[in-house]
Amino acid sequence: MKHPELVAIKITPHFHETTPGLALIHEEEGFKIYKEANPGTNKDTSRMLKAGASKVYFAKVTDGFLHEAFNEIMKGIPASAPVICESPALRYFVSPGLFIIMSSKAINKQKDINELLQLPHVAYKIEELEGMQVIPLGFINGKWINEG
Repeated sequence: MKHPELVAIKITPHFHETTPGLALIHEEEGFKIYKEANPGTNKDTSRMLKAGASKVYFAKVTDGFLHEAFNEIMKGIPASAPVICESPALRYFVSPGLFIIMSSKAINKQKDINELLQLPHVAYKIEELEGMQVIPLGFINGKWINEG
């Protein structure tokens, strides 16, 4: 079921080929922003649509332009809309209403997230969430809350 306002954003530093369903909506030096329209693939952005987001944005961003790209995306999102964003590096520029770290025994060991582990409001191990139908989070009166 789609949430009427829920917006999801995926930000990546990887400039790989775009896939069907991504429509370029904004481009500047250092970043490109796309809107996802295809819920039928295994891409993260497609899965965000499939999970209920009403809009999904995908941004390819080079170092040094992360904050600008995020601000550009946010220009088109109502202030009251709940936003879920997948971008560990964004945490260094934005203080979210709720910062969640998902970790797993299977996570790529090349990613050093130790500094980020000092910042979350909530941390989950993916293995702990297996079998759960709903992650214990909510959005009430314009704020994210941890219901767990």
